[in-house]
Amino acid sequence: MEKQQLIISPKTKVLQLIETYPQLEQVLIDYVPAFKKLKNPILRNTVAKVATLQQAAGVGGVKVSELINRLRKEVGQELFADDIESAYNTTKPAWFDANLVTQELDVRPMLEAGEHPVNQVIPELHKMPAGRIYKLIAPFLPAPLIEKALSLKLQHWVVKEQEELFTVYFYKPGQSGQ
Repeated sequence: MEKQQLIISPKTKVLQLIETYPQLEQVLIDYVPAFKKLKNPILRNTVAKVATLQQAAGVGGVKVSELINRLRKEVGQELFADDIESAYNTTKPAWFDANLVTQELDVRPMLEAGEHPVNQVIPELHKMPAGRIYKLIAPFLPAPLIEKALSLKLQHWVVKEQEELFTVYFYKPGQSGQ
């Protein structure tokens, strides 16, 4: 009897996908070279465990629907009709003022040490005063962290500085609800 297959969707976790369909790891890497980081055991056991394909598409700068359909085609699943795209803000917002940045964290050393930055960043975002900005530096778009911050009603702005360097500004709106 065949084991139950995983239906590939935007909410599918990257690690779950490549554990269920090991052949898709190379498909991901070929589709978006930035996914070669999946071969790094530290990132595989931290980021890939929590990141969804929708978030991975945001990291890779590709359309979610195209990524899902490429993966589904490889394993013989019906193509995905929705055109769900990530909603990461890449336009400088009116609330941004460099003078409002009260905290900054470069997560690259944490990731290299096998630590997941969400355990430090989320408590710091909770404690951040309203009307202030938190600056985060990462080697890729930290989509799971951005989505967690959005659930906390924080606003964000993503700046792609270089191919493997992103700055994300998190803003906690004040009483005016800016």
